[in-house]
Amino acid sequence: MVLQVELLTVSNFINKMPKQKTTFFCSNCGAESSKWIGKCPSCNEWNTYIEEPKVKLKSESNIKRNNPSTAKLLSEINISPEPRLNSKSIELNRVLGGGIVPGSVILIGGEPGIGKSTLMLQFSLRVNSFKILYVSGEESEQQLKLRALRIGGKGENCLLYCDNNLQNILAQFEKTNPDIIIIDSIQTIQSDNVESSPGSVVQVRECTAALLKYAKENNKPLFLIGHINKEGNIAGPKVLEHMVDTVLQFEGDLNNLYRILRSTKNRYGSTSEIGIFEMQNTGLKEVPNPADILLSHNEEYLSGTVAAATIEGMRPLLIEVQALVSTANYGNPQRSSTGFDAKRLSMLLAVLEKRAGFKLSSKDVFLNIAGGLKVTDTAIDLAVVSAVLSSDLDRYISKEICFAGEVGLSGEIRPVPRIEQRIGEAQKLGFKKIVTSKYGLKGIDITKYTIEIAQVSKIEEACKVLFSVCP
Repeated sequence: MVLQVELLTVSNFINKMPKQKTTFFCSNCGAESSKWIGKCPSCNEWNTYIEEPKVKLKSESNIKRNNPSTAKLLSEINISPEPRLNSKSIELNRVLGGGIVPGSVILIGGEPGIGKSTLMLQFSLRVNSFKILYVSGEESEQQLKLRALRIGGKGENCLLYCDNNLQNILAQFEKTNPDIIIIDSIQTIQSDNVESSPGSVVQVRECTAALLKYAKENNKPLFLIGHINKEGNIAGPKVLEHMVDTVLQFEGDLNNLYRILRSTKNRYGSTSEIGIFEMQNTGLKEVPNPADILLSHNEEYLSGTVAAATIEGMRPLLIEVQALVSTANYGNPQRSSTGFDAKRLSMLLAVLEKRAGFKLSSKDVFLNIAGGLKVTDTAIDLAVVSAVLSSDLDRYISKEICFAGEVGLSGEIRPVPRIEQRIGEAQKLGFKKIVTSKYGLKGIDITKYTIEIAQVSKIEEACKVLFSVCP
């Protein structure tokens, strides 16, 4: 009887204990809801709500309130031009718009192992004119030391600090007073004021807000390294990308040595610039002339390989387009594309069959953009068509010819933007001839170029120029 009373007492005590309150957050945009919702009303995404402990901020009675500022007329605001900080990297400076803006917050995302930490550690070691604090929540001091020895660089003004507690990190800011701060990574930082695990929506949002506040108040550039999810987007709430000033994506194939640093958001520069790096044993090496890696240097004449003049951001590039056409022996013919939109490839094949008379419906077509690039520029349509025809006819196209033109549904060769830059880049790299649309050269003095410019208006004309045949 006594035992039964004791058990009832314990049971009543457990039932009377306060239950931990939880709430639901959208992992895409950070919207909060008291219950689970299938479709987020803020960003219209499905199945993005996750359950998290309810945010419970510790009481802070002694909060110092800053004097509020007053509204001013635009004419009353004085600005002093602050020079950008030189990162000692031509490619990084190009993507950032000319250098690092003081007080800016830069978010760098990319796949695991792509080289985000290597890029930032290499930057920290090679810039000796500023004091840089590298905060790592993923690696120990010994691991960072080993990586630094492999990368090289003096690192005279580089401070390493390994901790994932936000309050300790902010204390280190006050103690060391660095010129530039790097956080690796934001998903590992945890605040004591938030009762949630590291990497959760609440922790990422609150820690980013605290770090951003320090960077803005003290005019310190802040780099945040972020993880990405399986869709390729930066992990955490979408509001994270809205909070920062610049978002950089570090892209590349893990099986390929080359990496592309691309800007998707930049409040202080263009989002059209890219930087190209090569991953080596000693770190990331800048690639000042991408044509050396994107164009084949094989001296043999092979069918299905052509050069295309494309634009990546504000930068003209000459890339190699490879195609293979073979007879389909098993069921439906395959349409495979690497680095180029597969649906656009199907459209171009349909145009070739309908407008030019080439029978490709019973053949396998494989397309590849050399160098691991992913190209969305429609100006390489003419190069794709030429590579497919070259492989189908088994006739090579001279390596001294490049292409720049968009193909329409009626088979016309449409003009492409910034054709002068494309022609100039092809001429600088030693090409003898460029094939492009005759409609895109109006008002352009073509006599100033030494390269031959072949003007075509339809696919049939391009076939005659290249092969002297057209079905």
